[in-house]
Amino acid sequence: MIELREKNGSAVFVVKAQPRSSKSRVCGLYNGGLKVNLKAAPVDDAANRECCELFSKLFRIPPSRVHILSGQSSRTKTVMVEGISSKAAALVLEPFG
Repeated sequence: MIELREKNGSAVFVVKAQPRSSKSRVCGLYNGGLKVNLKAAPVDDAANRECCELFSKLFRIPPSRVHILSGQSSRTKTVMVEGISSKAAALVLEPFG
């Protein structure tokens, strides 16, 4: 199960990113968080932007509402989805874990 927290009315969870993949997608669970494949290379913040875009599409919100709180230069990232409660996020992320 995905470990979700709530911070100021926004869902927060951990993501393990795998850059330079053949396509961008959510793969499933990884140590209480989500594992994602990202097509972009980790250069010039491209993989971080793609990670935010991936979750914005998944939650059907603008990319500006998805933030990486920590791990900008790491494969393990803490992601916040602004304006989405942890309960609502759990429903969206349920198919992945």
